Formats: sequence, C-alpha cells, structure tokens
Amino acid sequence: MINQHIGSDFDDFLREEGIFEEVEAAAIKKVLACMIVQTMAETHITKSEMARRMGTSRTQLDRLLDPANPSITLSTVAKAARAIGKKISISFEDIHSAKMA
Repeated sequence: MINQHIGSDFDDFLREEGIFEEVEAAAIKKVLACMIVQTMAETHITKSEMARRMGTSRTQLDRLLDPANPSITLSTVAKAARAIGKKISISFEDIHSAKMA
C-alpha cells in the first residue's frame, strides 16, 4: 500500500481534508490566549484587574483566554493588548516563500 501523503507536509494534508483555515485560526487563537496569559502572569495582573482594564466582564475575559473558544474580535484583542501595555502588530507572509523556508 502506497502512502499518498509521503513527501507532502502537514499543511498540504490539512488542505486536502478541507480544514486548513479552521485549524490555522484555532492555532492563532491559542497562541494569542497563551501570550496574554503569560504577560498577565509576568506583570502580576489578575483576571479581575484585566477585565477592569479592558472595560469588560470576567466572563468575557474568560472567553478570550479560553484557547478552545475561537470567537474573538480584533477589537477585543486590541483592548487586551492595551490592558497589558502592548500593541498588536500584524504582518502578512508570502505563502510560497514560507513553504520553501
């Protein structure tokens, strides 16, 4: 039996399965949540204080920090960044050059 995935990468597999964008978005959300939690810990900001700084509820903050919850807006991420003294930087990377690297 020949493995049709030999020589392909994981991104190719996800695209073939039709779930690449969904998996990529979930991964980005998990990284964002981890970065926020890490910075909160480093700066000794509690969830209550973070929610107050963001002008939101603890429940809303918990949704933002839940890596399994993919629903967040850029506005919410921007508020969280400001609350921890950071700013958001977004860049686009050429897909073709990223695969070759």
